[in-house]
Amino acid sequence: MSEPWSCLPLPLADDVAGHWASVFPEGVPDWLLEDDQVSAAVVAQAMARSPFLTQTLERHPAQVQVLLESRALSEPTTPDYLQVRCGEYLANVTNEPSLHTALRRFRREVQFRIIWRDLMRWADLSETIAATSSFAEVCIQAALDWLHQAACEQYGTPWGVDPVSGAEAPQSMIVIGMGKLGGRELNVSSDIDLIFAFPGKGETRDGRRSLDNQQFFIRLGQRLIQALDQITADGFVFRVDMRLRPYGQSGALALSFAALETYYQDQGRDWERYAMVKSRVVAGNPEAGQVLMESLRPFVYRRYIDFSAFESLRNMKAMISREVRRQGLENNIKLGSGGIREIEFVVQAFQLIRGGRDRELQQRELLVILNELEALELLPSPVVNELREAYVFLRNLEHALQGMEDKQTQLLPEDELSRARVALIMGYDNWPSCQETLAQHRKNVATHFANIIATEESDESAQAALDEGWCELWLAEIDEVSGAQWLETQGYEDPAASLKLLASLRDSRTIQTMQTQGRKRLNQFMPVLLEALTEVENPSETLSRVLLLIEAILRRTAYMVLLLENPGARAQLVNLCSESPWIARQLAETPLLLDELLNAESLYHPPAKDELQDDLRQQMLRIPYDDLENQMESLRHFKKAHTLRVAASELKGTLPLMKVSDYLTWIAEVVLDHVVDVAFSNLVARHGYPGHAGGSTSETGFAVIGYGKLGGIELGYISDLDLVFVHTADPELATDGDKSIDNAVFYTRLGQRIVHILNAQTPSGQLYEVDMRLRPSGNSGLLVSTLHAFEKYQRNDAWTWEHQALARARGVAGSPKTLASFETVRHNLLCQSRNKELLRQEVVEMREKMRANLGTPESRREETFHIKHDAGGIVDMEFMVQYLVLAWSESHPELTGWSDNIRQMEELGRAGVLPVEEAEQLRKAYIALRSSIHRRALQNLNDQVAGDTFLDERRYIQSVWQQIMAR
Repeated sequence: MSEPWSCLPLPLADDVAGHWASVFPEGVPDWLLEDDQVSAAVVAQAMARSPFLTQTLERHPAQVQVLLESRALSEPTTPDYLQVRCGEYLANVTNEPSLHTALRRFRREVQFRIIWRDLMRWADLSETIAATSSFAEVCIQAALDWLHQAACEQYGTPWGVDPVSGAEAPQSMIVIGMGKLGGRELNVSSDIDLIFAFPGKGETRDGRRSLDNQQFFIRLGQRLIQALDQITADGFVFRVDMRLRPYGQSGALALSFAALETYYQDQGRDWERYAMVKSRVVAGNPEAGQVLMESLRPFVYRRYIDFSAFESLRNMKAMISREVRRQGLENNIKLGSGGIREIEFVVQAFQLIRGGRDRELQQRELLVILNELEALELLPSPVVNELREAYVFLRNLEHALQGMEDKQTQLLPEDELSRARVALIMGYDNWPSCQETLAQHRKNVATHFANIIATEESDESAQAALDEGWCELWLAEIDEVSGAQWLETQGYEDPAASLKLLASLRDSRTIQTMQTQGRKRLNQFMPVLLEALTEVENPSETLSRVLLLIEAILRRTAYMVLLLENPGARAQLVNLCSESPWIARQLAETPLLLDELLNAESLYHPPAKDELQDDLRQQMLRIPYDDLENQMESLRHFKKAHTLRVAASELKGTLPLMKVSDYLTWIAEVVLDHVVDVAFSNLVARHGYPGHAGGSTSETGFAVIGYGKLGGIELGYISDLDLVFVHTADPELATDGDKSIDNAVFYTRLGQRIVHILNAQTPSGQLYEVDMRLRPSGNSGLLVSTLHAFEKYQRNDAWTWEHQALARARGVAGSPKTLASFETVRHNLLCQSRNKELLRQEVVEMREKMRANLGTPESRREETFHIKHDAGGIVDMEFMVQYLVLAWSESHPELTGWSDNIRQMEELGRAGVLPVEEAEQLRKAYIALRSSIHRRALQNLNDQVAGDTFLDERRYIQSVWQQIMAR
C-alpha cells in the first residue's frame, strides 16, 4: 500500500513525510476523514501546499475538529456561517482581554478553512475573496458592538442629530472599509484600511461625566484597533492601517460626517479620489453610513468626463515604480511591471474618468467593472479577456504565496521548496511552466497599461545619428593623440585629463568583470554621454563629476537604460553636474535620484509645504509604521529628492534665496512631523497612550521646537537641526497599555526614537544631523522636559545666550495644542523686562568669544574673510537683531511674532527700534551674504572667501554694530 504522499513531486513528498509522524503520531484521526472529500492523500496534498495548514493540524487539532463539526471543509464559507460562528466564539466574552482572545481563536479557525479551500482549489477566487472580506466585516462589527456598549457604560452614550431622521438620537461609529476590503476583494493574509466616522457634534449622556462625541469615538476607535491589531499570545486578527483618513497619521482618528465632507471637497487629493473608489461602510449603522457615502460621492465621481485622472494615475504609478526600483521589488506580482496594481489602475482610471456619467461604473468589484467596460465598449473584448484572465491568475498566485505561511507577501519565492508548492497550488508540473504563464500574463498587462495610461512619448530613445568618433574614442579604437585631438575639436577644455579618466574607467576591474548585457549597455551609453557633454561650457570638468555616478551604477545598468531612453533626463544630468559638484555627488551617492530628472517641470518647480506633506503621505502609505528600516530609507530618499529639486531650481534661478531656505525648512518640517508620528505610533503599540489630566488620549502632548537655522527658517543644504523636545502631559501619570510605563519614561523614549530615526546611518545615509545641546541644562539635562519645567528653567536658570537662541526658536512639529502653548511661553519669556546695558554687555562678550574661537586669525584677515564669523559677517547681524528683540520686546511685543532674521529686521524697522532705511540696508546685506553661502555650498566650497570680498556690506554692518552694540 502506497503512502498518502506518494503522488506528490519529490521535494514536497519528502517534506510531508518528514512532518507526518509529528502531525499524526497515532495516524490520521477519524474525525478528519468523515468528510467524503477528505482522504489521507488529500490531507497530504494540503500539507504539501501550506506549512500553515500543517502547523495548525499539529498544534491545534482540537480546534480543527470543532471547525469540522460546525461545517465540513467541502462546504463553502458563507457570510451567514461566519456570523453564526463569530457569535458562538463571543458568547462568553466578559471583558476586553477575553474579547481579544475569542477574536483571535475565531481567526485561526476561519483562516484554516479559507486557506484550505483556496489552495486545494475547492473554492474559486470569487468565494475566497468574498469569504475573507465577510470575515473581516463580521469581526469588525462584532468587536465594535461589544466595545461600543462597554464605552457607553464607562463614558455615557453619545447623542446628537441623527443623519437619517434629523432628530436627536444616540450615535454610533461608522467604519469605512477602503481598498480591497471596500471592494470585497480582500487577500487571505491582508491588512485592512479603515476610516472611522461619526454623525456629528454632541456629548455623552448618563455617564459619570459628559464627554465630547469626538473624544468618545476616538477612544472607541483606539480600542477597536487594539481588539483587531494588537499581537497577543493568540496572534492578531487583522493588521489595521488608518493612514488613509484625512491628514493621515496626524489627523484625528475619528471625524464627523461634516468634517469628512468638508475635507474631501476642499482638500481632497487626486490619489484620495482613487482610494475612495472602493470605499464602503463595513460596520456601524448602515442607514447613517449611506447618508455619509452619498455626501462623498461628488468628490469621487465628477459630473463631467474627467480625463485629468490619467495624469494623476500616471504620477501614482511613477511613484510606485520608483519604490519598486529602490527596494528591488521587480518580483513583486502586485507592484512590479504587469502586476495587479496596473490592472487596478486601468479599471479605476475609467471609473474616475467616466463614473460620473456612466453610473454602472460606480461599483467596487474589479471583475464586475471589467464586464461593464466591455458592455459599454470602452475596452475591446480581447483586452478585457486578457486583463480578466491575468487578474484571476495573479490573485490566485497571490493567495498561493500568502496561504503557504499565512503571511502577507506578494514576492515570488526564491527557494526550490516554496516554488514547488506554488507550482502545485497553481496546477503546474514544475516552477518554470508556472513562471512562463506568469510572464505572459504580466507582459499582456504591461502592454495594455502602457497603451491605456502610460502615454508613450515620441520614441526619443531612437537616437539621432551618433558620430562614430565617439564610439571609437570610448572603445579605444583610435590612438591617444588622435583621441585628444578629437576631444579638443569637440570643445573639451582638458582633453588629456578626460582621456586619462576614460581609460581608468575602461580598465577598471568592475568593467572587466561585467556581464555581457551590462557591458553592452555601457558601450551604448558612454558615446552618447560623451557627445552630450559637448553642450556645456566645461565638458572635461563635468565628465570627472559624472563619472562618479557612472561608477556607482555599473552594477545597476537599468539606470543607463533610463538615461539612454530619455534625452531630456540626460541633458538635465549633464547641465546640473556642470553647474554643481555637490549635485553630482548627491546623484552618485543615490542614483535613484535620476528619476527626478525625468520631469523637468517638477524638477525646477519644487512643491510648497502642503504638497510636500501630501507627497510624503502617499509615499509612506505602502510602508507599515512598524517597518522602521523601510520608513527610514524612504524618508531619506524623500529628503534627497526634494532637496535636489530645490538645488536645481536655485541654479536655474527659479527660486530666490529666501524661497530656497523656505523650501529646505519645509522639507525638514514635513519629515519631522512624520518622524514624530512614526515614533509615537511605535511606542503606543508597545505601551499604550500616555495619560493626560482629564483622561484625553487623542493628543500626543508632544512638540518639537526648532532652534538656529531651522527655527529661523534659514536651513541650508547641509544644515544640521537644533532641536528641543517638550511635552504637556503629567509626568506622574502612566500609559494605558498592557505594558504600562510612566509618562516621563514614555516621552524620553519617544525623544530617543526620534533622534535615532534622524541620526542613524543607513545605506542611504543620515536623514539629518541632530544637535540637542540647546535643551535646558544642555547635554546634562533631560532629553525631553515638560513645558512647565522648560519655562521655569528659562526664567530662573538660563544664560543670556539661551534667551538669544530662544529669539530664533519656534515650534516645528507635534501636537498643535502643545505648539501653541510653547509659543505663548516663548512670547512671555522674550517680553520680560531686561537691563539693556547689562544685556548689551553680555551679548558683546559672547560675540567676542565666538569670533576668537571661530573667526579668521588676525594674521590672515587681509587675505581671508569668513562670511559667518568674521567682523561684519552674518553672526554680527544675528547678534544685533537678537539683542534688539530681547531689549525691546517688553515695549514692542510684536517683535516676538517672527523667528527669522529677515522678518525680525523688518519688524524692528516698523516698530521704530531701527530706522527703516537701516533695517532695509541690513536686510539686503544679510541676503547678499547668505546667498553667497548657498551658492558656495553647491560648489562644495566653505564659508571663507577672499579678503577683499563684500567690503561695502562689511563696512556698513560694522558701522551699525558700533552704533548699537559699542556704546
